[in-house]
Parts: sequence; structure tokens; C-alpha cells
Amino acid sequence: MNKRILTAAIAVFSAMTLAGCTESGRSLTSYVNLFVGTGFTGHTYPGATTPFGMVAASPDTDNTDWDHCSGYKYEDNTIMGFSQTHLSGMGTEEMGDMRLMPITGEPCFEPGPKTDPDRGYRSRFSHSTEVARPGYYAVTLDDYSIRAEMTASPHCAIYRFSFPENEKAGVVFDIRNGICDRILDYYFEKSGDRSIKGYRRTSCFLVKDHGYYGWAEFSETPLSWETSDDGMKMYAEFKPGSTLYIKVGMSNVSDGGAKMNLDAEIPGWNFERVAKDADRLWEKALSKITVGKNESEENKSLLYTSLYHTMMSPNIITDVDGGYYGWDREIHASLDVKYTTYSLWDTYRALHPLYNLIYQDRNVEFINSWLERYRQIGYLPILEIGISETFAMIGIHSLPVLADAIIQGIPGFDYELAYQGMKELALNDTMPHTKGIAYLKELGYLPTELENNSVSKTMEYAYDEWCVARVAEKLGHEEDAEYFYSLARTYRNVYDPDSGFVRGRHENGNWRKPFNPFQVTSWGKQDYTEGNAWQYHFYVPQDVNTYITMNGGEEAFEKKLDDMFSIELSADNIDIPDVTGPSGQYAHGNEPSHHVAYLYNFVGKPEKTQEMVARIKREMYTLDPDGLCGNDDCGQMSAWYILSAVGFYPVTPAIGYFVIGTPTFKEMTLELSSGKNLSIKAPEVSPENVYIQSMTLNGEPYSKSWISVEDIMNGGEICFEMGPEPSAWGTAPEDRPVAVIE
Repeated sequence: MNKRILTAAIAVFSAMTLAGCTESGRSLTSYVNLFVGTGFTGHTYPGATTPFGMVAASPDTDNTDWDHCSGYKYEDNTIMGFSQTHLSGMGTEEMGDMRLMPITGEPCFEPGPKTDPDRGYRSRFSHSTEVARPGYYAVTLDDYSIRAEMTASPHCAIYRFSFPENEKAGVVFDIRNGICDRILDYYFEKSGDRSIKGYRRTSCFLVKDHGYYGWAEFSETPLSWETSDDGMKMYAEFKPGSTLYIKVGMSNVSDGGAKMNLDAEIPGWNFERVAKDADRLWEKALSKITVGKNESEENKSLLYTSLYHTMMSPNIITDVDGGYYGWDREIHASLDVKYTTYSLWDTYRALHPLYNLIYQDRNVEFINSWLERYRQIGYLPILEIGISETFAMIGIHSLPVLADAIIQGIPGFDYELAYQGMKELALNDTMPHTKGIAYLKELGYLPTELENNSVSKTMEYAYDEWCVARVAEKLGHEEDAEYFYSLARTYRNVYDPDSGFVRGRHENGNWRKPFNPFQVTSWGKQDYTEGNAWQYHFYVPQDVNTYITMNGGEEAFEKKLDDMFSIELSADNIDIPDVTGPSGQYAHGNEPSHHVAYLYNFVGKPEKTQEMVARIKREMYTLDPDGLCGNDDCGQMSAWYILSAVGFYPVTPAIGYFVIGTPTFKEMTLELSSGKNLSIKAPEVSPENVYIQSMTLNGEPYSKSWISVEDIMNGGEICFEMGPEPSAWGTAPEDRPVAVIE
């Protein structure tokens, strides 16, 4: 093994070895509630994984519909097995590789339906027997009286199954029935007396070509083996009453790579050591944010659960020796860690700006993964899952992530190469996902009869083009900057001053009729993406002040925001699963609404931002399984909570500042990527005291309702004086945030 490559590949994890705790003496991991988001439409999972790890060993309760995108749904009461890969919070059924299920009695090769578990190998279970904490999950399988436990390392999992006495004991290995079960290619075979190896390549809802290799080893030799007729399932029998350990390594390179990962990370059978190592990784990762001892236990749990959710993806694709299966479908060697799975339509908004504050090195690794992808296949990611480009959702939102990093001057990647990739993608009108850019360049908008989601795409492309303009300007490409700024203004062409909304427009320039601003349309349909005219009306983050003027000025814009939060959702929104978490027309369960509450600051009404942000934190986030009001989407929903709890939010990523809201904690410290610490104090904050009366930055009065990234990264201390009534803080014209294309 190349020791240099191995050292680089595991350096990410070797630094995470120090356990921390809150001032109360509790570990940070003890505050994480892994069941938050597993109910309703959160689509999270409770199983064992490590920060940004390849492997997530988690229970699958079903795989038949959209409710089971993560494999697990809290409302279910049966388990069909434990697979090694999962997506967190996404709205697509993928992964579920290399499932295994311990059973007693005669072997069975089909899981059976959840409505009738006796017809297959699945088992009933009770939530009262579940234990889930970062890096560990356990449950009792009631039909078999088996205690199933699992923990994980970055590339591997180890299971401990405690079988009852006097019952035939066995394990079913099933590569057919994953979360995604459309098999393109596979093999599955024994390798010696105590090992099996296999490969599974699938085509799913979005990911049309996904493959993983697995290598499993057992702590004891099976008494017998059976294989299903289709060769996709195996059954191994073990001694009754056994405490059986099974180690599983994963790789996207080869079964030899899976075994190498297993040998490197879990060389023995010490289950407790692996669990403790996983806990230490999470403890260190969570310690980037600490809070004071006199804080609400509930708020601490909400914070650390949210922070945990932000690190369940992106996921490693490099083996421990640096080898990986690339975007060009060739095997490569890398000196640094490569990652995949980016739900960029969601995560550019708050998750990547959060990474830049406290996990900047990691975000640079993500960006370098994108640039390597660009070298290999010629374009940056749009929405990538498992090294496969899905072309899902709309927009080209790797661009704001790159722009944000370049505008901040974050080192560690090639700016000119990144700009080259940004420019090419921003002008690319040849792919099915981006063909609408041709209309943007020719007409200044996407015609409603020629392009689905025409309004949403026009609005989002305009912002993305602004991001390219910002980078072009910074790097000295002045002609490019002028051109991309012109594209950034095209949102104006779908604004109808008579109706007061952005709306569908035909190629001939006429407005699409009839027009119903309350009508929600889904991804792939006219005219809005998982939203309506209300929700997309406020999506002009690059030119807010111009848009305020277009909407009739500050009072009219404020009134429109008030209406957004007060006019109730109508029957037109029924059966749209992504439009959830309503507060009037505002839908916090879906990302297009996430910045809207912060727009009041732009019209000198920061008290309304403070009131609404406090309300959203209070009403839309709980510690129940349905405690997320929509898909977590790889951590974006959770990142909104974290930054809003800190007290500021990136309304316009790549502009260089955050808009101030209202803090949650009396005392909080961020360990910044700059190497400095930022202390945020609000000693009087409470559910009643959500209004900022005054603020100081490093002891000096601070009246602006926004704060620059530079001031944040310089560290120091922010102090908020809070009260139960609005104040004049942040209301003066000179203290308001400005986002305008000059």
C-alpha cells in the first residue's frame, strides 16, 4: 500500500480524536437525536455512520415509495434488513447497497411486504428497543428475539447479532432488495470459509448508474450455506445462541478495495473500540460550536442534532489508498480525499456558507473534487449523487458555492480553473438541464410554452449568472463580467407590474393566462419548481434593492412580505409533498422560502425579521421524529437552523456578508476556519426577548443589520442586548444591507 496516499486519505479522520463536552459535563454526541427527521418527510435515517463517511449502516423499513428515500420511516413497525449506504434527507429513492438481515428458523430469501411481515424475512420491532447515537444503532427484532447492533468507520461497518438459544440462527445477505432494486449488473460469491464478496450496479429514480463493491467477514465459520436461484441472495447458518460479528467493507473500486478498507479500519473484532472511535470522530466534529452551561437542554439538542445532519453528506469515494472510481468511469489514484453527493439546489443556500465558516478545509476538498470531475468529464456538478450527475431540480448551483469561496479568498484550489468551469457551465445550453440558457441569452427569459418551470429557472439562472459575474470581476475578466451581469438582470423580464408577481411569459412576450399566484407546480411542470408565484416572487438575492423599487418601494415591499406570511395556503397546494411547513404562503419545508424572512432588513424593518425567524425556529424545529417540516436535503434544513440560531444568515451567498436575525443562545462560540474564535453573547435572550435592542462588535457599538464575512472570520465577540419589544436598532437607511447590480 502506498503509505503517502494512505496518510493523505485518512488525515481527514485522524485529526478527529479528541473528545469534548459542554460546560454541563455532557458529551456533545449525547445531545444528538438521530430520530429527528425520520418521520413525516424529513427523510433522515438513524443508523451508524461517521462524518462524511462512505458507509451508513442503517435499518431499512421499506423500499416501495417516496416516503422511504432514506430506507427508514419512523411510522413503520417492521424492518427488512440493514444496508450499508443511504442518502440523508433527499427526495429520491437510491442506495441501500449490500443488505443483510439476521433471522431464526428456516431460511427465506424474500423480505415480504411491510403489511404482512410473516410472508418474508422482515421482522416487527418496537421503537422502545431502539438505541441510536452518533456512530451506533441497536434494535431488537421481535419476530426473532435477536438483538441487532451496528457501528461504523468511514468505509466500513461492524455488526453484532445476539441470537436466542435453541433457535436455528442465520443471516440473509440480499443484494437484490436495496432501497433501489433495479439491478444492471452484479456478482455475489463466497471467498473462503468466513467471507463473501459482491458487486451491485443499479439504475434508480435519478441515479442511472450506481455501483458499489462489498466484502463481508464473519467472526465464526457458518455451519452451512444456501444461495437463491437468482444468485442475488445468500443464507449462512450459525450456531444457536451465537453472538455473531460481521464486518463489511465497501468500495467503489473493487472487492479488493473493500477488503483493504476493512483491513485498515477494522482489523479485529473489537466492536466497542469501533463504536468509541466513531463517537470520538463525531465529538470532535461537533465541537466546532459550543454553547454555555445555562442554556436550554432542548435548544442544545436541536443545535447538535442539526450540526450532525450537516455532516451526513457529501460522502467519501476514495479508498484508504487513495484509489477511486472516477466520473469518467475509470480507476484513479488521488493524494487527497474525494467526495460525492451534492444536493446543490438546496445546499448552496446555507450549508456551504456554514462549511466556509467552520469546516472550510472540507469545503475546499469538495471543490477540488468538483474540479477533478471537471477535468475528467468537462462540466461541474449540478446535482450529483454517487458520482452520477442526475440533472435534478433546476439552476446551476455549484456556481454560487465556487463564487462564495473565491470572493472570500479561500485558498486551496485553482481559481482560474474554477472560473473556466463556471463560465462554460453558465453558458452551456446543450444539455437537457441547461438548454433553457439559450432562451435566457436570446430572449432574456425562458418562455413558458418552451420550457417547464420557466419562471423559476429564469430567476435561478439570473442569480447563478451573477455569481459568475462576481468571479469574473474579481479575477479581472472585465468583458465577461459585464456580459454576465447583463444576464443577472434578466429576472426583470418575468416580473409583471400589473399583477405584482413574477409569472410565465410566452415567446411572443405575452403573459401566460390564466394566472393564479397560489397555484403550486412541481419540478418538471409549468411555471414554478415546487412552489408558486408567492414563493418565487422574493427570489432576487443578487439585486434586492432594485427589486424593491420595481415592487413599488419599501412600504409596498414590506406589505408584500407581510402578506407572504399571513395569506394562508389554499387547496391548490394539496398533494405537493415538498411544499410543507407553511406560515401563510411561506413554506419552510422547501428551500425557495429559506431567505425570505431576512428580507425585512433591507427595508429597515429588522424587528420583523427577528420576530419571524424566532417563530420559524420555534415552530418548525422540534425533537420529535417529525421535527423537520420538510426534506432535510443533505443538511440544508438543518444548516438554516444552525445559522439562524447563531444569529445571521446568508441571503446572498457570494456577496460577502450575512444578514442579522436573532440569536437563540445566551452564549455560543464558533471555532472558525480562520483559526480564531467568535463568541456570541445574548444574556437576556429568551422566547419572549427576541428583539435586538443594541449590538456591539468587539466592544464597539454596531448598528448595521448585516455583518461582513471578514468581520466574522476575524473572530472576537458579538454582544446582543435583547428585549421583548422592537427597537430602532438597524432601521436607519445607512444600516441596512444592500444587494444591487450597479
